[in-house]
Amino acid sequence: MTDTIFALSSGAPPAAIGVVRISGPRAGETVEAMTGALPEERRAGLRAIKGSDGRVLDRALVVWFPGPRTATGEDLAEFHCHGGRAVIAAIEADLAAREGLRRAEPGEFTRRAFANGVIDLAEAEGLGDLLAAETELQRRTAEAAAGGGLSRKVEGWRTRVLGLSALVESQLDFGDEDDVGDLPEMFHVELSGLVEEWRRALDAPPVERLKDGIRVVLAGPPNTGKSSLFNALLDEGAAIVSAEAGTTRDVIERPIALGGVPFVLVDTAGLRDDGAGEIERMGIDRAREQLERADIILWLGDEGQGPEGSLEIGARADLDEARKTSPDYEVSVVTGSGIEDLARGLVERSRELLPRPGEVALNLRQTSALRDAHDALDGIVEGDDALLTGERLRLARLALDRLLGRHSTEDMLDALFGRFCIGK
Repeated sequence: MTDTIFALSSGAPPAAIGVVRISGPRAGETVEAMTGALPEERRAGLRAIKGSDGRVLDRALVVWFPGPRTATGEDLAEFHCHGGRAVIAAIEADLAAREGLRRAEPGEFTRRAFANGVIDLAEAEGLGDLLAAETELQRRTAEAAAGGGLSRKVEGWRTRVLGLSALVESQLDFGDEDDVGDLPEMFHVELSGLVEEWRRALDAPPVERLKDGIRVVLAGPPNTGKSSLFNALLDEGAAIVSAEAGTTRDVIERPIALGGVPFVLVDTAGLRDDGAGEIERMGIDRAREQLERADIILWLGDEGQGPEGSLEIGARADLDEARKTSPDYEVSVVTGSGIEDLARGLVERSRELLPRPGEVALNLRQTSALRDAHDALDGIVEGDDALLTGERLRLARLALDRLLGRHSTEDMLDALFGRFCIGK
């Protein structure tokens, strides 16, 4: 934290503009040395950027942000220069040669923001998800977390736990006086409401479901049209299609976005008990494993023979003899009929499995912390010893603090911020 760091914070050159960010105690003196004077605070000023030898490296807009009210919580400056490779390289080379400056590591700007209290861990995780977002739904959910939505909710929970703790402390301090009795009824009402709110949050779809995508597994016996439907949904020839039974010998996965929702389509080997060779049997075993992991199963086999809850797909709607009596969807890869209806149906069904757009969702780490808080309070019943109740409330507060990153290990922080790009 005593070093001054720099990095290109915009896209890779060549580009119209390149933003070189400098953060740390020597940011101000570096700008003065390279431009002659600091511009007015938080206002862009046009300056000639000069190297250590006095040569002009570029003419650029320079912005100066004195700490601590900055993105990193410390002095910060930005050069908005031309985005050519040579320009960026020249400016970075000059910065690297200056005493006390070094290139930033991945995610180091954001890590400094966290260390300086500008953001908490939940916001940092949301920012990481926002940078990795590939669909509109991922973007909206990550934006809610990065914008502090989850942090505000957790702070609200923590305030309520503190209120409950105050009632317990009052009972412990003054319980032997005539005018102070057992914990009031409102304590148990508030406690019950908080535990129920946490239970609903824990039961909600996790953010990992949104990151990884809804797993849609196409399953059925050989030659029922799985690979053809797989290709049609992808609009590409990812899977081999053949009249020969058992052509698909292994699991084929492809990510796809439908209606802004991330999916992973999984084509599997045809399920059959007889006539399969050793290699095909291995593929069948893997297919059964995929059924266990599936969020949605598209069943292309005989009607009623698929796993419970699977969608019945009539895959050859152009052939009368191949039609099911009561399919959920009828499609034909030959004519293209029903494909769009199936895609819309998958998007509709995903709403039950994914966080709602813009809603805050918990990741696995956050879920673990909230579950600890929930379990600590869920065991409190009326008539419990006040000391034990106070200790359970303390454990709940610690779990909420851990959710926000107030108690974090360096290894965990390294793993999180290592996912970020160099200039973030």
